[in-house]
Amino acid sequence: MLKTFFQPLIAWYLGALKSTGYPAIVLLMTMESSVLPIPSEAIMPPAAYLAWSDGINFFNFHFVGWPAEIGLVIAGAIGSWLGATIVYWLARIAGRLLLERYGRYILLTPEKIRKSENWMSHYGAAGVFVARLLPGARQLVGIPAGIARMNYLMFSIFTLLGATIWCSVLCWLGVKIGADITKGEMHKVIFSVGGTALVLGGLYYFFVHRHLKKK
Repeated sequence: MLKTFFQPLIAWYLGALKSTGYPAIVLLMTMESSVLPIPSEAIMPPAAYLAWSDGINFFNFHFVGWPAEIGLVIAGAIGSWLGATIVYWLARIAGRLLLERYGRYILLTPEKIRKSENWMSHYGAAGVFVARLLPGARQLVGIPAGIARMNYLMFSIFTLLGATIWCSVLCWLGVKIGADITKGEMHKVIFSVGGTALVLGGLYYFFVHRHLKKK
């Protein structure tokens, strides 16, 4: 049943990647790093295997193997930075009071704002880098950074560094499980991606969630 459900979605996504290429990754990762609930774990791994095996077109050039993977990581990092930038400037321009009042309309609840501020107060600027590696924190870290008017250049540098590492991990995972995607063995794919997400979720709970809850 899982195979029947996921195969059409994977086929559609890979077809869109073949026709659109890296801009599709930039767009999806921009959405993922803003307030939209699109997991990067569902974006990067399938694209990574496509880039490794068949390659990706960009304008009139065709990249395959390592060059394609490098381009994919760059596209993912740029998209992550763009999404984080949107959240950062939204928070910086609107301020805390407006976000608490109207943020719920763009999925920014007062609880999310409070947690993100607790995170920043505890970890400081380095928290921007760490947040890029943790589920649930990636989309929120731009809020306190914007409210606190953190230096935008430093925010961008830490965001790009963390996003590059995270996208590299997801690309490695995608190449590793790519054969299972091709064969339609989605239970193995779900196990690999889900296991990775579970480990990261555990790290988030023990090192982030409990701390923010206490705060």
